[in-house]
Amino acid sequence: ILAASSSTCIGSKARSPYDMIMISLTSSKIILQCWIILDLFLTIFCEPSYFEENIFGVVKTVYLVLNYSNLWFGAWLSVFYCIKVTSFTHSSFIWMKQRIATLVPWMLLTSWLCSITAAIPFAWDVYRVHNNFTAPSSMTNSSAMRTTRKDSLGVLILLSNTGIGMPVILSVVSSVLLIWSLWIHTRRMQNNASGFRDPILEAHISAIKSVCSLLIFYVTYFIAFTFLLYDCFLRFSIAKSICIAIMAACPTGHTMVLIWSNPKFRELSARIWHHTNCPVR
Repeated sequence: ILAASSSTCIGSKARSPYDMIMISLTSSKIILQCWIILDLFLTIFCEPSYFEENIFGVVKTVYLVLNYSNLWFGAWLSVFYCIKVTSFTHSSFIWMKQRIATLVPWMLLTSWLCSITAAIPFAWDVYRVHNNFTAPSSMTNSSAMRTTRKDSLGVLILLSNTGIGMPVILSVVSSVLLIWSLWIHTRRMQNNASGFRDPILEAHISAIKSVCSLLIFYVTYFIAFTFLLYDCFLRFSIAKSICIAIMAACPTGHTMVLIWSNPKFRELSARIWHHTNCPVR
């Protein structure tokens, strides 16, 4: 996806808003996966230095920013699909259809700013709690620290709502509107169908399946991320391991749906697969 979108932007003078969103989304996913691998590597092989100074706080802060940005970019992709595909006659939809090309760069920049802003409170809490727990203390002080942490999480939840709440609302609302619009058009085509296979009708049905799949992956990722973010499960528990596995699998599933639903991405992936399977002369 990144290669196809980047080549399209480089080869054309005017940058496509869709390609800009796809480049931002896939880049953040790749960086996030690399960052998770780096975090795992540091935890296993550099454990003493990993929990010293500011390394722990920096790693978790970047991790939060990348996760927030993934949620925002996924939401803007749903908004873009909704604006371009639906045929609502409301003035706000018409206004956004006419200005979507100029709005997308500002939307992406705002996403980064919101992600960084939303990660600051959690980064501060992780750093402060980490310092408290790494310092020697009695059992009474440790219990008091845990109680203080639970109290502070209530404030942090309110401060981070803009980071994880708004993109989810945008994505769900846009996807529901898009599915509703496609379903209305599909029903009309089915009523007017002559019995033969209609490529447009099949395209609409395929689009509905793709949007539903993307929404399922997006919401599942958000739920797992929220559980991990607020420490809802014990460390090394089965539930926490499942959430980690879901967060690792959902971006891959999301990417596969994007490739499957776009002919350009399918063609490029097929060419790459063909060249890798060709025998070397």
